[in-house]
Amino acid sequence: MSDSSFPTPDFGQTHPGLAILRMAVLLADSEDATGDDAPGLMAEQIEAGCLGGVAYADIWTELEPGLMGRAPSRLLRILRGCGALEQILPEVDALFGVPQISDGLGEVDLGEHLLAALDEAAALDAPLSVRFALLTMNVGKYDSPREHLPVHYKHIERGAPRIEGIAERFGAPDDWRELALLALAECERVHRASQVRAGPVALMLERLGAFDARERFDRLMMVCACDFRGHGNGDKTYAKAALLADALAACAAIEDTSAEARAAAIAAAFRSQRWSSETA
Repeated sequence: MSDSSFPTPDFGQTHPGLAILRMAVLLADSEDATGDDAPGLMAEQIEAGCLGGVAYADIWTELEPGLMGRAPSRLLRILRGCGALEQILPEVDALFGVPQISDGLGEVDLGEHLLAALDEAAALDAPLSVRFALLTMNVGKYDSPREHLPVHYKHIERGAPRIEGIAERFGAPDDWRELALLALAECERVHRASQVRAGPVALMLERLGAFDARERFDRLMMVCACDFRGHGNGDKTYAKAALLADALAACAAIEDTSAEARAAAIAAAFRSQRWSSETA
């Protein structure tokens, strides 16, 4: 597509750096940006330092429409291609090229997996808090020791302060930060939830806020579903969300709110053992 078919918008007095980000969002939303001269010009501007001194809150304001668009992956690819992603979200940019074990694909590139998960969030019309969690939940993995790859030991300990830092940098609401931290700590555990471990499932529901923070729990299930589908499972139903929904329904049917009673109710619903010393 030539410049003549995609006219450059008049950004008025917009800061040059913000204009570049706005252009990235417009290109990401375009059906056909192939061959346009804009990416190369954007890269030149980024290399010249046009993002210097721009407030991060203003940067996020420009990025938000693209992250909420129909193909967030296109925005991140454009930002990465012109060098902007490395400057505004270096923790995310560093995920590209880092391998991780994947049940669906054997092994995935974490950056490419992130793009796939974000597009799954778009397909589900997920709220921005879910997309923020998907964007940030793996940032503790980019510097995992190479000798351990594709396994990522202690990534939660590394990831939590980085998520906190990104949230503070962009002025993210507390509920976004809380959801991202919860996804960091629990998403992989949710993927491993099992019907034969009723006790740990009961404890998991309590940890996830299923009994007293239902909206956050539901959004976490959406994060986990997008993460699962991003592992090459785009045509599959996320069975773990259904499993936990059944467990939650079993708990709602009893008056006793103790962990033991909830575990017994879940075990009866699952026809599995009442309790397990293992943790979920």
